[in-house]
Amino acid sequence: MLKNKFSINSKKVIILGGNGLIGSAITKLFFENGGEVIVIDKKKSKNIQGIKEYICDISDLNKIEKIFKIKEKNFVPNIFINCTYPKTRDWKKTNYKKVKYDYLKKNIEIHLNSHIWLAKIFADMMKKNKTEGSIIQLASIYGFLGQDNSLYKNTEINESLVYPVIKGGIINSVRSMAAYYGQYKIRVNSISPGGIYDNHSKLFLKKYILKTPLKRMCKPEEVAYAALFLGCDASSYITGTNLVIDGGFSII
Repeated sequence: MLKNKFSINSKKVIILGGNGLIGSAITKLFFENGGEVIVIDKKKSKNIQGIKEYICDISDLNKIEKIFKIKEKNFVPNIFINCTYPKTRDWKKTNYKKVKYDYLKKNIEIHLNSHIWLAKIFADMMKKNKTEGSIIQLASIYGFLGQDNSLYKNTEINESLVYPVIKGGIINSVRSMAAYYGQYKIRVNSISPGGIYDNHSKLFLKKYILKTPLKRMCKPEEVAYAALFLGCDASSYITGTNLVIDGGFSII
């Protein structure tokens, strides 16, 4: 009985950005645990075979809608996960020294607005078909926590004015959508990881570890485990929550 609560076997799953650093870990875990998975990403998977994929720029909202109105019109998801990280060519110029209003505007449009709108599209699809569902949005601890800019000094990473705005918007949109869609038995939650290890420099890694009680960065699969929990029936009474996975970074 308990085992069934943690199962996603035969559940229909849509994963946006399912071939990225975090997305590929989520895709692999959901597929291996019996989910019927469709991935939408701008690049093709190199590691996972047997999953239906659509190559599409996440910012092309009309194309994504058409996929599920025409090619996959009978595919109504039980679980929708958005782990995309869309950004413009100006992304590196969104730090405090170089940012311009246009950079701010374009990146909010492509990232925050797409997360909110796509979540609404698929929540409405679940609602129309009377499907109990789970919407999972990938946010960040910087959506509720001030950036520690000392981490980035003399490293390959820049602080960003726009990133916390986007991630904070995602977290708050989750609360709002959870309040509305709960009446239709659709849950909406977010996951806020801390830093995900991705071949960072030794200097940045040293600085980050000093600030983290568990003394390491997060692994992509640890975010995937959280997504699996929020997607399965074991979390059936959890909605409007932001699940923090940061090794204790945000408590110091």
